Amino acid sequence: MMYYLAPMEGITGYIYRNCYEKFFHNVDKYFTPFIVPNISTSLKTKELRDVLPENNKEMNIVPQILTNDSEGFIHTCRKLQQLGYNEVNLNLGCPSGTVVSKNRGSGFLAKREELDIFLDEIFKIKNMKISIKTRIGKDSPEEFYELIKIYNKYPLEELIIHPRIRKDFYGNKPNLRVFKDALSLSVNQVCYNGDIFTSKDFNKLINAFPEVNKVMMGRGILANPGLINEIKNNTFVDKKVIKDFHDEILNKYVELYNEDRNAIFKMKELWGYMIYIFSDNKKYAKKIKKSQNLRDYNEAVLSLFTEQEIVKRAGLFSD
Repeated sequence: MMYYLAPMEGITGYIYRNCYEKFFHNVDKYFTPFIVPNISTSLKTKELRDVLPENNKEMNIVPQILTNDSEGFIHTCRKLQQLGYNEVNLNLGCPSGTVVSKNRGSGFLAKREELDIFLDEIFKIKNMKISIKTRIGKDSPEEFYELIKIYNKYPLEELIIHPRIRKDFYGNKPNLRVFKDALSLSVNQVCYNGDIFTSKDFNKLINAFPEVNKVMMGRGILANPGLINEIKNNTFVDKKVIKDFHDEILNKYVELYNEDRNAIFKMKELWGYMIYIFSDNKKYAKKIKKSQNLRDYNEAVLSLFTEQEIVKRAGLFSD
């Protein structure tokens, strides 16, 4: 079984990835938050910093690209090749309104003829492996049966399927009926993505689809960084490890931004997920959210770690 960390905009950048790798060291592929192509000769500063080899040592990193412009995709691939990358991922899953309105992400799924032409162009790139992260359709799950015909025309490194449509966002349940069909219809390797928050969720998936040997997790790992070890070894993460992991991330953000405000903002984004593994967490979540300086933030976090415990088999959205 291979385990992938999903790209989560604003959260799973190189600082989070490095800290996760240091403390847990169990992700087979890290996918970067998406890069939007631009016409300049180099990547934007933030995007470049996130993919620089010196910021991603000893990790298997796959940059993700968000676009519907084949020329821009190819141009970005060439920039990434200069940095030593030989694999990229195309984002056909983002459900954001601003992204979809430009026919990017899951919005591109509704433009199947254009998508086919786009893929035909980008697969002319030499020495670059290309995978796709996709939803099963923009407006209807039935769209997938036409999409898979397109995907099957190209030598994908892998097809990562989040079995929801765009309008689901992250609600409703993943459509496992369509995912089952995808496993039999795809000529490319398939990776599953969606709603794995506990070892129970993982085991249920594998019992239903024993042929699956790749899973991508995002929100589940952000909520519970010990999730993969729980799945693999039935071992539960220690509270001290989570505290040390948290402190490492915080210190790296403070060092990066050279001030407290942005560092605290980044940590609050992470706590939007991680708070759920703690017992009786609501009042602590409010204190963390209200903190405006590093002293108040650290006091709120310390009280949470001191007074509450990690709930075994806790899940962000589990039953």
